[in-house]
Amino acid sequence: MRIVFAGTPTFSLAPLRALHDAGIEIAAVLTQPDRPTGRKGVLTPSPVKLLAEELGIPVLQPEKLRSDLSQLKAVHADIMVTCAYGQILSQETLDLFSGGVWNVHASLLPAYRGAAPIARAIIDGARETGITIMKTDVGLDTGDIFLQKEMNITESDTCGSLTERLSGLGAELIVDAVKKIGRGEAVLRPQVGGFVCKKVSRTEIDFSQNAHTVSALVRGLSPAPLSFGIINGLTLNFYFAEVVEGMKDAPYGTVLSVNPKQGFIVSCGKGAVRLSEIQPSGGKRMTDRDFLNGRKVSEGMRFECVL
Repeated sequence: MRIVFAGTPTFSLAPLRALHDAGIEIAAVLTQPDRPTGRKGVLTPSPVKLLAEELGIPVLQPEKLRSDLSQLKAVHADIMVTCAYGQILSQETLDLFSGGVWNVHASLLPAYRGAAPIARAIIDGARETGITIMKTDVGLDTGDIFLQKEMNITESDTCGSLTERLSGLGAELIVDAVKKIGRGEAVLRPQVGGFVCKKVSRTEIDFSQNAHTVSALVRGLSPAPLSFGIINGLTLNFYFAEVVEGMKDAPYGTVLSVNPKQGFIVSCGKGAVRLSEIQPSGGKRMTDRDFLNGRKVSEGMRFECVL
């Protein structure tokens, strides 16, 4: 059985490598065109393109797949596996594959259809997420479910760390799925209910929320697009926040500790958080202890958004 693998970001790498290592014939890899990055706008290939070239797999990069199916048609593959490819597939595209198009989706569908399912699960305080292998239709992640496997979300997870773990789980599940599809063992069930989650964007922290909500927001937006706050005229980006117990009561957004032993602790509407990984605007990412050395932030100050 010949397959096409469609993917673009780092999340797609483990599934692609797993399919290759399992001896499944990957006729071509479909990925987004090289994009300009950095201040100089250097054209940069996607992580999936780099891996495909390393594995010796032909790469297809149409700017708009809907209007340029010629290369994909010429592959004559039986099925396509998609994993964060980045373009919506038309019915004409789906019809090219007699064995169907199968998507590796980073949530337990029908929850968290659409963009940013990993970030949204953390931000919402979900205790569990997972991977769904579904048969793609023209809707937005509305296809029938084939396989699912759960994964716990911990208080130490960021979007970055959870993405990495889910990528590994997706690799495991898609190899099992493709083998079962090849044997004609795909048993599907329709989705019932569900909701679509929106893209995430850089967000200013509302410290009037409780500490668990603030911590979840910081972790869900890390390492990108990040949350931030403004204090004493300084804009700070946050990469990690943890809930701290036993701190004194103070108006939300108040700095409770600049002691390097305790860390940079700020009060919330209920409870407090330690903002333990920080990037001052124009500076580098650092621990809160490094940030507190020589910075003009003192106990009793409040973040400007709450004044």
